[in-house]
Amino acid sequence: MALIILAHPNFDRSFANRTIVDTLEKSNLETEIRNIYQLYPGYNIDAKAEQEVLLRHHTIVFQYPFYWYNMPAILKHWFDVVFEYQFAFGSKGDKLKGKNFVPSFTIGGAEGGYKTFGKHHFRVYEFCKNLEQTAYFAQMHYIDPIYLYKTSLADGYTEDEIKTNAKEHAKKLITRLTELK
Repeated sequence: MALIILAHPNFDRSFANRTIVDTLEKSNLETEIRNIYQLYPGYNIDAKAEQEVLLRHHTIVFQYPFYWYNMPAILKHWFDVVFEYQFAFGSKGDKLKGKNFVPSFTIGGAEGGYKTFGKHHFRVYEFCKNLEQTAYFAQMHYIDPIYLYKTSLADGYTEDEIKTNAKEHAKKLITRLTELK
């Protein structure tokens, strides 16, 4: 069973992330989905509860929209609180050792903007180094991220286009998770 840590501040209004999660829920894949914005609207994350959930799963997926070249604030806070000393790192901090760390996120713009000389100057994987280092530091297996471009209405993509692409993203994620069993 895979654990999905969902971090979307406007999940009910999301076309892409909501479609991805809905597709996961309708699949045959066994998942536990934790919407941390819903669980912790005041950002008062219960570290022990989250750690207990992490211990029950071998594969952890972090599902979120790519905001300002990073994860949403609550997910960063979640890492700060949950991946604590002597749990995720330190002389006795091996509780996540060997577990799979799978980033899965949506990007509003097109792929062409994420090139060395594109609008955003860097390729998406370069923005993921902090994730890779976090997984490495916690002795987890970092799985290359799965990400989906063209998910923003503001960038001119239609709801139908976004949902269609999000279903394809979900299928890739399901395939990846099935391979990790």
